[in-house]
Amino acid sequence: MAGLVDAARAKSPYFRLLARDPDALRARTLTDKDIFYNPEAGLPRAERELAAAATSRFNGCIYCASVHARHSATYSKRADDVQRLLDEGVAADLGERWNAIIAACVGAQRDADRVRDRSMWSGCVAPGLDDLAIADVIHAAAFFNWANRLMLSLGEPVLPAEGIAI
Repeated sequence: MAGLVDAARAKSPYFRLLARDPDALRARTLTDKDIFYNPEAGLPRAERELAAAATSRFNGCIYCASVHARHSATYSKRADDVQRLLDEGVAADLGERWNAIIAACVGAQRDADRVRDRSMWSGCVAPGLDDLAIADVIHAAAFFNWANRLMLSLGEPVLPAEGIAI
């Protein structure tokens, strides 16, 4: 239970599987919480969630995309734009700033070898994102690139058979 950090996560088959290595799960969960809940500086929560949703949408992880899209819509009050991201994909035009965030997330997945190359993130500067905001984009994209791969390795989400409780 200590590895879960939040007892509510025990309801999730994903987190129950990860709990087989409680130290790794604890480190993973604390990293996740720092990326999304740390209000000190950088991106607002809505855009951190947008980065996770865009990365997940690009990677084809519909579960993570839906969870983080819901959070982005809630915090940004831009539910129609977030829905367009889900419906149209990462090429949806959501305005200069959100387009830059999404492009950076996609770029990090397409060309991971260039993540350390500052020119890869130059498109984020125009919409007024400072270095801490760009770091938040990088962290959310990198974390969800990893998390999506892990989630997708577990298989596609399906409805349980009648009579089976999860």
